[in-house]
Amino acid sequence: MSAETLAALIRERAGDAPVKLGLILGSGLGHLAHAVDGVAIPYADLPGFPHVGVSGHNPNLVIGDLEGVRVAVFGAREHYYENGNPSAMRLPLTVLKALGAESLIATNAAGSLRPDVRPGDLMLLNDHINFSGLNPLIGEKTDDRFVPMTAAHDPDLRTALLAAAKTLHIFLPEGCYAWYSGPSFETPAEIRAIRILGGDAVGMSTVPEVILARFLGLRVAAISTVTNMAAGMSDEQISHEHTKAMAPIGATKLERVLREFLRGLR
Repeated sequence: MSAETLAALIRERAGDAPVKLGLILGSGLGHLAHAVDGVAIPYADLPGFPHVGVSGHNPNLVIGDLEGVRVAVFGAREHYYENGNPSAMRLPLTVLKALGAESLIATNAAGSLRPDVRPGDLMLLNDHINFSGLNPLIGEKTDDRFVPMTAAHDPDLRTALLAAAKTLHIFLPEGCYAWYSGPSFETPAEIRAIRILGGDAVGMSTVPEVILARFLGLRVAAISTVTNMAAGMSDEQISHEHTKAMAPIGATKLERVLREFLRGLR
C-alpha cells in the first residue's frame, strides 16, 4: 500500500489537520505517547508498517496535539537487528511526510562513552558515525540516494532544543552517536575504537531514520537517554532489562524538554 493511501487512512481516523512534527520513541519511552491528545492507531492496522518485536516499545502511531502542536508519535521502531533490514522505517517516515510533517525528532536509549554524561542524563546528537556500515538507501534507483549528510542533525532544531533545556535548567550536552547494529552489546575493545573515532554515545538505532529523514527532505534532530556506561567504562552489568529500567529516569527530563521545545513552535 502506498504512503499516500496510508496517509488517507490515517486522516480518516485522526482528522485532516496536517502534522507539523514526527517523534520516534526509543526503548522505555513509550509513556510519552500517552501525553498526546489524539488517536492511537496500531501498526497492525497500517499495511507495511513494521511488526516490532522488542519489549519496551509500543507499536502504535499516535496522531494528535501536544503542547498545541499537531504531532505524529511513533511508539516503536523496527531495528536493523530484528530482521536485517536497515530501511524498515522508510514507509512510516514516508507516511509522516505525506501527513504534512516538516521535521522529525528521534529518541533512543544509549550507552555513554563520556565520564561526565551518566545514566539518567540526556545527550543531544550533533553528528553520528555509521559504525555498522549499513545504509537504508542501498537499492534506491534514483540519484536522490546521494544524500548530503554534512548537517544531517539540523542546527536550528538543535538550537531550539538546547534553549528549551536551558530554560528548564536540564543538563543537555551535545555529542556524536555511533550506530552499532546489535543485538549483542559492544565489547570493551569496540568501545575503545568508537571513542578513538570520536563517538560520545553508542546505540542500535536512529542513524537509519536520520538518513531516511534527510532523503525525504525532513529536518531532523535526535536525543539519547543515557541508560548505562558503555562496555568497559564501569562495573555495571549491561542488559536490555537494565536499559528498560533506567530509560524512564531520563525520559522524565526528555518529556519536559520536548514540551518546552514544542511550546516554542506554536
